[in-house]
Amino acid sequence: MLNDTNPRLRDFLKVENLSKSFVTNKPVFTDLSFAIDKGEFVCIIGHSGCGKTTVLNVLAGLDTATSGNCFMDNREIAGPSLERGVVFQSHALMPWLTVRSNIAFAVVSRWPDWSKAAVNAHVEKFVAMVGLMSAIDKKPSQLSGGMKQRVGIARAFAIQPKMLLLDEPFGALDALTRGTIQDELMTIVRETQQTVFMITHDVDEAILLADRIILMTNGAESASGYTPGGIGEVVVNTLPKNRTRAELHHLDGYYDLRNHVVDFLIKRAKPGEAH
Repeated sequence: MLNDTNPRLRDFLKVENLSKSFVTNKPVFTDLSFAIDKGEFVCIIGHSGCGKTTVLNVLAGLDTATSGNCFMDNREIAGPSLERGVVFQSHALMPWLTVRSNIAFAVVSRWPDWSKAAVNAHVEKFVAMVGLMSAIDKKPSQLSGGMKQRVGIARAFAIQPKMLLLDEPFGALDALTRGTIQDELMTIVRETQQTVFMITHDVDEAILLADRIILMTNGAESASGYTPGGIGEVVVNTLPKNRTRAELHHLDGYYDLRNHVVDFLIKRAKPGEAH
């Protein structure tokens, strides 16, 4: 559990007045500001086009904002860094390398002075953590979609980043596989006290995983002109920390929380639309 009296754990990630425009005078979002504490799991939800992935790419250092700043651990984010691990919906594995070698490549990039034995032991630890030791010497073409995503998650955790950025990592998986990996992710995050920022379209996934849920609005035209998107609301998840996927819908407060988020997405996420 976070110690709120320790200022070093507070506002570990800070996003200040972030704006992004692809078209002049029609920014996707403006004045986006939020903070994430160390060890906190935050999900962001919104309709396509609201700028979720743009925000994540800025945090990853893969894109730049039109204006505003982002800081992690009191340092401004400027370009990619091994301090931030990223997992995309597509696994992004190197097809000519085995599971072991895909993860070892990242580990060596992070710790170039490590011995081969130390790298291998570290790789095996994280492959075991996602339940893939039986496939450690297989190539991506020999793996299912769910297994490939497990490798991507293991690789991200193996470099021990200060923050994990997840862009709908389970979006292409079937429901059963998705649920299994959600459970695995929750277990690993709890063990490592990892700080996580995750994009999802799945309301139940956000309620299961997140400590807080950021709800985004889309930019919209109206009679008075164009209104950019931004943060519509931030919802605190008050369900028990030790919740599991199997019991989620039995918890007091689950349906109220779910209905609140769904209601936002239907009625408030796209201003100016008739519902």
